[in-house]
Parts: sequence; structure tokens; C-alpha cells
Amino acid sequence: MHIQILKSKIHRVRVTQADLNYIGSITIDETLMNASNIIEGEKVQIVNINNGERFETYVIKGAANSGNICLNGPAARRVAINDVIIIISYASMDFEEAKTFKPSLVFPNETTNLLD
Repeated sequence: MHIQILKSKIHRVRVTQADLNYIGSITIDETLMNASNIIEGEKVQIVNINNGERFETYVIKGAANSGNICLNGPAARRVAINDVIIIISYASMDFEEAKTFKPSLVFPNETTNLLD
């Protein structure tokens, strides 16, 4: 049996941009991606602390150490600049493997979106 389990989480980052005129996705600072073990193209769930929205999209790599968190395309309508969000990815794994798996959890500075 396989189950879905938390793989990665970037907890409480601030939206710095929202670009409706893009094909879709979320752009995430490459440093945050590396720290959280999230890769370009990976499906993620976005949870908006400010308005309760929950939606899925895929990741585009942003400039390292930029603090950039940009929702693109239709997802831009689900956030406002300066909203605080949580970015989550899940993995499918064997039930027994899941019992010992340790997710990558990142808690950046909420003001700068950078790691302290």
C-alpha cells in the first residue's frame, strides 16, 4: 500500500509578486527550493494564511537569495502581494517507508523570505 505523505514545506513566506500575464505556476527563490528539497516542475499545494485559499500549481526556479515568491497566471488571483502562504509538497510512498520518512521543513524569515 502507498500513501501520500508530507515531503517538503516552506512555512510562512510572503508573496512578493503576482503576475496574471504568465502561463501559470509559482516562482520560488532557488535557495528556498534547495533547502526544502523542492524541484523545478514539482507539483505543490499553496495555502494562503490571509484568505484561506488552498490550490495546486507547479514550481519555477527563481533567483537564489532574492526572496522572490511570485504566483503566476490564474493563481495570481488567489493571492495579494504581502499575503503569507505555506508551500507544501507531498510524496507517495510505501506505508512502512512513510513511518520513518523525515520531511524537509523550512522556516524562512517572514519579512525577507530568506533563511537566517
